[in-house]
Amino acid sequence: MPLNLGDTGYGSVAGPGLSSSGAAGSAETAALLVPELEEEDEGEQEWRPMSKEELEVIAGGPGWRRLRVYLVVLFWLAWLAMLATAVAIISTSPRPVATPLSWWRKSVFFQLQPDLVTGTPTGSSALCEQLSYLKSLGISALILRGLFEPSNATDSGERSGTLTQVQHLLGESDKAGLKVVLDVCDVQLFGGREGAETQDGWDATQNALRFWLGQGVGGFVICDTDGAYSEKSLLLWRGVLEEFRKEDEERIVVVKQMRERLPPLRVSSQQVNGTLVDVVLRSVLPASPRPLSAGQVAQAIETHLQAPEDTWLGWMVGEEGPHDLRKLLLVLLMTLPGTPVVQYEQLYPAQGGNGSESSEDKFKSRRSTVALFRSLSHNRAREEALVFGSFTFLPFNASFSNATLSSATSSPPLLAFLRSWGCVHFLVLLNAGSGPHSLDPAWAPHLPRAGVFVAGTAGDRLGAVSLDALVLRPREAVVVKLFEPGSYS
Repeated sequence: MPLNLGDTGYGSVAGPGLSSSGAAGSAETAALLVPELEEEDEGEQEWRPMSKEELEVIAGGPGWRRLRVYLVVLFWLAWLAMLATAVAIISTSPRPVATPLSWWRKSVFFQLQPDLVTGTPTGSSALCEQLSYLKSLGISALILRGLFEPSNATDSGERSGTLTQVQHLLGESDKAGLKVVLDVCDVQLFGGREGAETQDGWDATQNALRFWLGQGVGGFVICDTDGAYSEKSLLLWRGVLEEFRKEDEERIVVVKQMRERLPPLRVSSQQVNGTLVDVVLRSVLPASPRPLSAGQVAQAIETHLQAPEDTWLGWMVGEEGPHDLRKLLLVLLMTLPGTPVVQYEQLYPAQGGNGSESSEDKFKSRRSTVALFRSLSHNRAREEALVFGSFTFLPFNASFSNATLSSATSSPPLLAFLRSWGCVHFLVLLNAGSGPHSLDPAWAPHLPRAGVFVAGTAGDRLGAVSLDALVLRPREAVVVKLFEPGSYS
């Protein structure tokens, strides 16, 4: 039967889902499960990314504009400060200026024996075939000596057949890119000792000079004991040489110093400075009636190292020293400031120091000497410090006195000097003694302690080296290029 629920359902208590008003449909629309509502803290909002429009509004605000301006200004100020600092460092740092050098200042001279040209009918031809080889060794100029009798050089050459051979050699040398300088010491025509004060004597001198300059000779070597070594003669020579001067083809006058001191020319400094005499050729070893000992060689070297000269010097060995010091002297010639003059006997000695030396040992010795010379000449060609770098003598020990030389048990000191150009330093160490030498750590503390071997008489020194651990063997010379730690330039 029908139940009359009334307005309040099953009683006076409203059922779940029914409103108190008992409105129809309330039970149907109400949710059966009512979730509990979590109270949110006031001001706390759910995170969500900003939209493009919101970002544009905030980025365009005054705060962000000021920050961007400050960052741009700071960047350009820092860039300008670094640029100004770099310019200041470059402008204030002492830097060497490479002045153009004349050809003889950059050249390595090679002095030939007379019999290589005139000894045999085929001597000149055989020498001409070797010119390209000499050029590959780093030789730039040849010195021909002993070709003329102390009389009229042209007539003497014509009678003996020397003139034709010399002319052939001059032509082939020009093709090979080698300069040729004639050594005319003691030739009367060029000095005019007898009758040179007459007009005929001066005319003969000028004619002889013009003849050889026309053949392509690059200059002449005279001795300071010749009559040509005078103000009047050298002024005459300079005038003739200027007639044949071309661009990059200057003709030079070399004075070989035979006396202990070079006699001064009685002319003004304006005339002498780079005009009358171009090169003063000096011997490293002094003249001696007996072969020099190792101590005497070391003393002669030390004397030259402590006496810097303003004149541009050429260096040659001169007297023969001990055979086992031949390579050491070669290293010295190629690293001293000035023009090195290497003699034929240094690269191709007639015999070794020991008469019982086999032919194979002689061949190996010559080959190692030539290899050392090639290394030195090529390094000199590409390293500015070895050509016109500054020179600094480094006293390792006390000066080698005569009293020390008289002691049979004494050993020559370790000799050293530095060739510097800008930040590049070459250290040359020479041990002429019979015992090993090591470097004292307190010696030359301002020098970098690390370097790399460039050349050495032993031929087995390669790679990096620390000066603190370097020990030089007896009769050894080395060339070390120094560098700061972490720098290998």
